[in-house]
Amino acid sequence: MHRGRFGGKDSMKRRVAIVGLDGVPPELLFDRLLPELPTMRMLISRGVYGPLESCDPPITVPAWAVMMTGKTPSQLGVFGFRERVRASYTDISLVTSASIKAHALWDYAGQHGKRSCVFGVPPAYPPKPIHGIMVGCHLTPHPGSRFVSPDALQEELEQHAGPYIPDVAFRAAERERVLSQLVEMTVQHARMRRHLLTKERWDFFVGVEIGTDRLHHAFWKFSDPTHPRYAAPSRFATAMLEYYRLIDQQLQETLSLLDDDTLLLILSDHGAKSMHGVFCVNEWLIERGYLVLRRASERPMPLEQADVDWAQTIAWAWGGYYARLFLNIRGREPDGCLAPQDAERIKNRLLQELAAVITPLGRPLGVTTIQVEPGQAAADLMLYFGNLSWRAAGTIGHGRLFLEENDTGPDDAVHSKQGVFLLYDPRRTWGDRLTDPLQLTDIAPTILRLLDLSIPDGMAGTPLAVYA
Repeated sequence: MHRGRFGGKDSMKRRVAIVGLDGVPPELLFDRLLPELPTMRMLISRGVYGPLESCDPPITVPAWAVMMTGKTPSQLGVFGFRERVRASYTDISLVTSASIKAHALWDYAGQHGKRSCVFGVPPAYPPKPIHGIMVGCHLTPHPGSRFVSPDALQEELEQHAGPYIPDVAFRAAERERVLSQLVEMTVQHARMRRHLLTKERWDFFVGVEIGTDRLHHAFWKFSDPTHPRYAAPSRFATAMLEYYRLIDQQLQETLSLLDDDTLLLILSDHGAKSMHGVFCVNEWLIERGYLVLRRASERPMPLEQADVDWAQTIAWAWGGYYARLFLNIRGREPDGCLAPQDAERIKNRLLQELAAVITPLGRPLGVTTIQVEPGQAAADLMLYFGNLSWRAAGTIGHGRLFLEENDTGPDDAVHSKQGVFLLYDPRRTWGDRLTDPLQLTDIAPTILRLLDLSIPDGMAGTPLAVYA
């Protein structure tokens, strides 16, 4: 089905509920696992669904903020869960709810007297006062933190479901423990969301489950025969399937709490796929003479702990699902050695040299530059390696350019560009698959349209016109 109008004159003065599943790719939810998910099969048979193209970069923070505000990462000024502090070489700041200055959907709803319940939508720590309720996300530091606004609801939620579990330590070798904690967290989150769904008055409800993302990172290689480190047979061969069955059961329980006046959306902020390996970008910069150490590192360590000769260094990088590469520009950085007029030339040279890098598989690494609005970049170059299949390592001291495993702990998956979109109206039967992906920035104006609210100027997307 094409994006655009597909009939109907139903009133759009309806409630809207969103089930957010972090990091879920369409090929998993809509295809590979679908035969085992009866609730999803029903929703697909009656709903409108398809891929949802994530932002650049496709990272949990900022992707959910993009979805909820209709602004791009450049407009938000957020490109990950950490940002560089001014021109410092080593200081970083963690993104919080205060980092997002743009109005979100719950702000627009509140301006029109509509009440919202917001559960775990990153970045949501500390929780902001809104017209309704906000529960913090996986960035909540620990269970004892204040994670609910208004404060009075925190004790009630924890009495109902136990001390809040904001996240799990998923990059760990003890997979049995990870799986047990993951299920415990997901069950608790569902209990809290159901409590809010039934107890609170709301017009707009959105709850994000981070567990799906953690599942992929910890267990992808056990169920994907194409994974470079496919582990079979294994006790965890069915871990992903069993977890998605749990999610499907929770979806059914959610549906049972919604009336025919409520529209349901299932959304994910980005997708996932197997990780081919890790490219040590700072090791490469050292090897090429762009990053200079006074003393070589004898063990793996973060660059912040190394003895860097900043006065002789031209470039350094941060790792992650993508690489942020910084130039040491005179007059901007404390010990900048690169003349500002040489910055573009050096960037072009770096890109040319990176394009020549060959992986251990004998193929070009592949480098893609993230395009951002001028003056808004959080780094001088932001790069994908191997179309996101190769993670970037910012650590040094490995003695080689490529690693099989993540330098920050066991990790099976990386992010992919497409998440999922599904709209279900209990009063309608569509059963249509979109032929073209929606964009992440299309979600906010679409939901405002569904809530019968006007779309403000400045949103980057276009609403899907589901009702004509």
